Amino acid sequence: MDATFTAEQDDIRRTLRELLLKRCGPEDVRAAVRTADGHDPALWESLAQQLGLPGLALPEVYGGAGCTTTELALAAEELGRALAPSPLLATAVLSAPVVLALGSPDQRAALLPRIASGGLTAALAVPGAGLTTALGLTGDNRGEWAGGGRSGGVQARRADGGWRLYGQADQVLDGHSADLLVVAAHTGGFARSRTLFFLVGDGATRVRQTSLDETRPRARVQFRETGAEVLGDEEGAEVARVLAAVGDRAAAVLAAEAVGAADRVLERTVEYVKRREQFGRAIGSFQAVQHRLADLYVQVQAARSAACYAAWAAAEGRERAGGLALAQALEALRTTASDAVQLHGGIGFTWEHEAHLYFKRAAGDELLFGPVHRLRAHAAEEARLFGGGEVAVR
Repeated sequence: MDATFTAEQDDIRRTLRELLLKRCGPEDVRAAVRTADGHDPALWESLAQQLGLPGLALPEVYGGAGCTTTELALAAEELGRALAPSPLLATAVLSAPVVLALGSPDQRAALLPRIASGGLTAALAVPGAGLTTALGLTGDNRGEWAGGGRSGGVQARRADGGWRLYGQADQVLDGHSADLLVVAAHTGGFARSRTLFFLVGDGATRVRQTSLDETRPRARVQFRETGAEVLGDEEGAEVARVLAAVGDRAAAVLAAEAVGAADRVLERTVEYVKRREQFGRAIGSFQAVQHRLADLYVQVQAARSAACYAAWAAAEGRERAGGLALAQALEALRTTASDAVQLHGGIGFTWEHEAHLYFKRAAGDELLFGPVHRLRAHAAEEARLFGGGEVAVR
C-alpha cells in the first residue's frame, strides 16, 4: 500500500474543501437540514454536476469517473469535515453499487448514468433496524433480516403479472426525498424463501422522521400493494455476497467521513483553547489540556490510517477491513466530539454551538452503523479469532 496521495486525489480534496468552506458553514448546515429535502439542492447540484461526486466510483461506460473506493472515501472525508448534508451516502455509496452489481444490463443503462450526473437520487430501504446486518457489518447477512414467514419486514408477492410490496422500512437514509427506492424484500414463502431487491419510484408512503442527527435525515417508508420492479433476476443467489461487498466499501467510506468530522472538531477545539484565557493565560498552555489534545490527535490519526487502509483494501479486492476501520473511526469521533464539548466550557454545553453538531453526528452514526463493540465482535468472529481451538504458546 502506497500511503501518498496522487495528484488527482489531492485535487479532489482541495477542490471540495474550497467549495465547502465557502458554502457549508455551521449556519448553512442548520439552514439546509430544516428544508423539505434535508439538504441544499444548489450545493448538491454543484457537488454532482460540477465535481461529479455521485459518479466518482462508477464505471466510465455509465457516465462515471471510473475511480475507486479510495477517491470516494477522500471526498467523504471532506464532506464529513463540514457535516455537509447531501444524498451522496444514500445514492452513491449504498444504492448505486447494488444496482451496478445486481441490475440487468437494461436497468444499469437506464439508472446509473442518471445517478452519475446527479439527476437521480436513490435510497436503500432495508426493513427494521437491520441495515448493518444486511451489509454484513454486525451479523451474518444470510439470515431473514428482510422479514420472513407471513409477516414482518417487507414482503413481495406476484400480482397481475408484476410484483407488489407490503410492509415497512423504518430507517431509510434520505428516503423522504429520494427519486428511487432500492428495496430489500422477502419472497417465496416457506417453499422457496429468498431475499430480492426491487425498484420503487412512486406509490410508497414516506414520512420523514425526527432524528438525533439532523444532518443525516431518514424516513419511514410504508408499502401497501406498492408496484415494484425486481432488480436483476429472480433467483437472489448473489444478494448476500453483493451486500457484504457493498457493506465493506460503505464502511470504509463512512470511516473516512467520521475521521473528517473528528479532525475538524479537534482543529476547532485547538483554535479555541489557544484563545480562551483562564487565570491570566490561555487554557491551551496548561499541561493537562495539552495531554488531552495530544491523546485525541493520536486517536484521530490512527483512525485515519485504518480508514485509508480499508478504502485501499476494498479498491484492491483484499481482505475486508471496513468494519474494523468504521469501529475505530466512530470511537475516535465520539471521544473527540465529547471532549470538544467539555473543553469549550460553558459555551460548549449550549445546543447552539457547532460542537454539538459533531457530537450529534457521533451519537447518531453509532446508533445507525454500530455500536462499536458489535462491529468489532463480528469482525473477530469472521476472522475466527475466538474459535475455541488450541492456542500455541511460545
